[in-house]
Amino acid sequence: MTPSAQPALQLRDIHLPAEPGLWPPAPGWWILAALLLFLLVWAARVAIRRYRLHRQRQKILAMLNELERDTDRNATPEKIARLSILLRRLALTRYPRRRVAALTGHDWLTFLDESGGKGRFSQGPGQVLSTAPYQARLPAGLDIHALGSLVRDWVTQNTGYRHES
Repeated sequence: MTPSAQPALQLRDIHLPAEPGLWPPAPGWWILAALLLFLLVWAARVAIRRYRLHRQRQKILAMLNELERDTDRNATPEKIARLSILLRRLALTRYPRRRVAALTGHDWLTFLDESGGKGRFSQGPGQVLSTAPYQARLPAGLDIHALGSLVRDWVTQNTGYRHES
């Protein structure tokens, strides 16, 4: 047989598979998406914690400024009690709840000393934080400016905030 006499072969061309679609993504993209989601949640938690810390420190410093302005006229045991409450809130954002929440009286002052007070809460002007809420008037020898300096130092050590006087 001659080549021209052979019947034409019925061959078909090679068909390539279809292009891969965009969905579902490859496993690597799922891992990357999970990692990005984790980082986003972590960054949001850090930002919220910093915002709360900043807000608490601003409240404390505003209260201190108010107390120092009203040294003789309007300084009351209630304002000192509010200052102690704000310090506790700041401590709760900074330290574990089980370590701070149940502290009262001398134990509270000892915690403040251990976390940056250097003994000036339990042995110095900070003593008023545990006694003022239960008194009708503030002690006569109370130095509001020394208390303000002590609280500012504690806030600085526990939040990294530097206050310009």
